[in-house]
Amino acid sequence: MEKSLCVLASLLSLAGFIRGAEWTAESFSLLPNHTTPQSAKWTEAPTAAERSGDRATPAAGTEPLRSTASPAVSERNARADEQGEEGRRGDPKAKDDKKAKLDCPPLGLESLRVDDSQMRASSQERTGLGPHRGRLNIQSGIEDGDQYDGAWCAAFKDQHQWLEVDAIRLTLFTGVILQGRNSIWSWDWVESYKVQLSNDTVEWQTCMNGTEEAIFKGNQNPEAPVLGLLPVPTVARFIRINPQTWYSNGTVCLRAEILGCRVHDPTDPYPDQQERGSRDNLDFKHHDYKEMRKLMKSVTEECPDITRIYTIGKSYTGLKLYVMEISDNPGKHELGEPEFRYVAGMHGNEALGRELVLNLMQYLCKEYKKGNQRVIRLVTETRIHLLPSMNPDGHEVAYKKGSELAGWAEGRYSYEGIDMNHNFPDLNNIMWDAQETAADPSKVSNHYIPIPEYYTQEDAMVAPETRAVISWMQDIPFVLSANLHGGELVVTYPFDCTRDWAPQENTPTADDAFFRWLATVYASTHLVLANPDRRICHYEDFQMHNNIINGGAWHTVPGSMNDFSYLHTNCLEVTVELSCDKFPHASELPVEWENNKESLLVYMEQVHRGIKGVIRDKSTKQGIENAVVKVEDHDHDIRSAADGDYWRLLNPGEYKVVVWAEGYFPSMRSCRVGLEPHPTICDFALTKTPIQRLKELRAKGEKIPRDLQLRLRALRMRKLRASTKAINRRRESQARRARSS
Repeated sequence: MEKSLCVLASLLSLAGFIRGAEWTAESFSLLPNHTTPQSAKWTEAPTAAERSGDRATPAAGTEPLRSTASPAVSERNARADEQGEEGRRGDPKAKDDKKAKLDCPPLGLESLRVDDSQMRASSQERTGLGPHRGRLNIQSGIEDGDQYDGAWCAAFKDQHQWLEVDAIRLTLFTGVILQGRNSIWSWDWVESYKVQLSNDTVEWQTCMNGTEEAIFKGNQNPEAPVLGLLPVPTVARFIRINPQTWYSNGTVCLRAEILGCRVHDPTDPYPDQQERGSRDNLDFKHHDYKEMRKLMKSVTEECPDITRIYTIGKSYTGLKLYVMEISDNPGKHELGEPEFRYVAGMHGNEALGRELVLNLMQYLCKEYKKGNQRVIRLVTETRIHLLPSMNPDGHEVAYKKGSELAGWAEGRYSYEGIDMNHNFPDLNNIMWDAQETAADPSKVSNHYIPIPEYYTQEDAMVAPETRAVISWMQDIPFVLSANLHGGELVVTYPFDCTRDWAPQENTPTADDAFFRWLATVYASTHLVLANPDRRICHYEDFQMHNNIINGGAWHTVPGSMNDFSYLHTNCLEVTVELSCDKFPHASELPVEWENNKESLLVYMEQVHRGIKGVIRDKSTKQGIENAVVKVEDHDHDIRSAADGDYWRLLNPGEYKVVVWAEGYFPSMRSCRVGLEPHPTICDFALTKTPIQRLKELRAKGEKIPRDLQLRLRALRMRKLRASTKAINRRRESQARRARSS
């Protein structure tokens, strides 16, 4: 009987190693008369993965073999590997070729690049546990038994079950990443499995480890991903995962990702589709802390006139929180110019936002130099601040694991285990409680709510990163911001925290209409979010909400950065969930940049909507700081910055705006906001009250002018008449009560 082709390939490879001869392909094909030529071109270019430094798919020589092969076979393979490396150590090109062929990216089960129709299974427990749910890191709904459960689960507990993936075209398969079932109520995972390959789904070859069928180690818990590398990378179209053993108290359930490089097949009658990517010449790779610093420095060296790097603090382990400022006058707040910020990496394992912010700073620099008028307007009319990594400690943890091996939560929290998205002061309930107990709720402050005393104590459970960001918010008069997250596809807007601790409840702000506009601007220009045919990420269909949702209506988040920004500062902020995949492989970064590029730009441009102006002292012409700006019928006020300038984001319409400051008479004027993408200028000149002028003159020891004496006299007379009337009314009321009794 003809021997297994996989066995033959293994023996040939071993023979080549032992002879020390130079060989051209460390892979095997299931196609008759088809081998992988040395000059093969990958549609998912391995060189991109190699250049990216992505750590999700290490070379086989650096990963322990996950099989139950006999010790003799393992020793023989180890000796062959050593001899092969010695024979090739002097040939850097050969070494690079080997790494390129083994460092293959994911097919895209997690990123949804693989369609549901490409996944089949031997059986399924029910529809919600079908093969389409067998995707790495997919999350289940709250209830087991719905249509969106957290894995593929077979209907039977035997060794004849399988999950199959059709790669559509010939692919050099190099490995499998396995995970158990995501569920609050059930514990299920596969502990060992075989891998089978085919070109027609009729004839299947089991991957071999020497002369034995390779048994790959699976999971020991539901969440931690485990990588299994094929002993011999093999070219085929179809791949099956065939569970052999599973958790004793569970059933056959798994989530998976497949690693493979697509190869060009000369016999394929259908040419490959154009490779997805980006025309922008940016550094598409994952950056650790040192590489991030190096990239940011290179941007400032390329565009020194419009960039500046500064730090706002340090993480728990001492890593600096770097910010890139982009402006035509970096380091200086210009009167009337709004301040904008992007914050990424609050959860360290949500790496896409970090890379998009790094891409954005490169893009703005390059396009500004090219003369791109849109970018030039942004840079000259806006002071842009980009914080790529709010949680560098967490990102370093996730980065070391790699894009596919960090799981759903590795690196999410700070070094101290704090979720920073719940770590800001909960000002919502302070405001709501005050409104409920106040005789007149309209008199309760609706903005600039102070931080509670307990939060400022040294022993308060507040991350140093959170403290640094709060201080940053207080130092710079930000107008608009977005907080970039990952793991879902939706844009959320405040309030994130619900009243009365309801788990889900629509909790709008006074600026709900404008927040909905902001969220829609990003979502409608995002290439995936705007696609009506896209698949949902996990179990929630946000398309019924036009891909935007009130944060509280999704799930309550007390202590969120968005709510704090709204209630403690002038800044409006939304959260953008950028992608189903929190930590996409480096090969996906060019596509993700194209998905988000227009959204990132058009969202920044919204900082120029509404009204803006300068509030000055009528006499001295000096700007007035902390003047309150109130828009009629909007129960949320803002305040002017240190130089007296202010920005109030508003939708088109006619507004009555009232401005007042301590020691000044209020001033009111009508301001019209048009459809044009630029703000309406509404300046105010306030007149000091006589009492304020008197205080200032007395403080200086100056003589009181005659006109001020007359105004003070008239003011006191008005107060005297008013108090006299009040006393007379009170006396008349008392007299009427006495007569009636």
